[in-house]
Amino acid sequence: MLVFAASDKGGTGRSVTSANLAYHRALGGDAVCYLDFDFGSPTAAAVFDIPGVTEEAEGRGLHSYLQGKTAEPLLIDVWGRTEHPVLRSRPGGAGRLVLLPGDRGGGEFVTDEDNLHRCVDLVLRLHRDFDLIVVDLSAGRSYAMDLVLAATARGPLRKMPTRWLVYHRWTRQHVTAAAELVAGKQGLLSAGEAMGHDRDTLLGALRYVRAAVPDLESPMWEKVPPEQSRWMRECDRQLESVAAELGIGRTRMLGSVPLEPVLQWHEQLITEADVHDSRIANIKTWKALGELAQRLTEDKHWGQL
Repeated sequence: MLVFAASDKGGTGRSVTSANLAYHRALGGDAVCYLDFDFGSPTAAAVFDIPGVTEEAEGRGLHSYLQGKTAEPLLIDVWGRTEHPVLRSRPGGAGRLVLLPGDRGGGEFVTDEDNLHRCVDLVLRLHRDFDLIVVDLSAGRSYAMDLVLAATARGPLRKMPTRWLVYHRWTRQHVTAAAELVAGKQGLLSAGEAMGHDRDTLLGALRYVRAAVPDLESPMWEKVPPEQSRWMRECDRQLESVAAELGIGRTRMLGSVPLEPVLQWHEQLITEADVHDSRIANIKTWKALGELAQRLTEDKHWGQL
């Protein structure tokens, strides 16, 4: 399966959440490949805690491959290269977890037919070796988004099972921007339709992920003043109403990730040891990430594609 991770803007938790989803799927036994198509800021290696990748990927990353500057993109075994103390040894029963990083300072670039053919060829080759391919796209309506929309609209990728995850934070500005990214005049659906996608099919393959959502029932908020608590609950109610009006309410949501102090301070993989041993992360975050990873391939959350 091919999964695209998009967001209205930076700072939505798209990359760190997508990396955690990839990690959970690998823990469950899937062979997972993570492609860093965030051309403006390819930082996935930092989330997987793999140092030295920015230097190693220069001239060998996905930017260079797509532009024909290298015959093969750099491929990194996360289990074998990470410096995360919990991940240094591949857990029993876990599948492969591989990162294809972008070039340092590669930046966005206008894509052409040659870029498109290289993208299609890469995905087809990876599809033979991996159960799940996660593609982390640049924020907003980007060249990276246009490239993958074009690649999946025709030829051999058209029939490949595909999901789109659109991340947004739980604020009025982010909810509005996420809806515009998808359904606006220049949004994902219009762009995809212009490239040959069926609009309804594309919409059916798309779900929203809310990130950094305050859990108002958690101990974190139980000691706030009553006035503040009432205000927060009213904001939450209004946001639910706005999201529903814009077509990104709960029926279009795959899941949400609660506000997690660890991820506010350090973008990283959340491990079970972080929850039960060091106790730096919350169990609700671990469970939410696991549920999102599971729902990726459950038709009851998507409808039959």
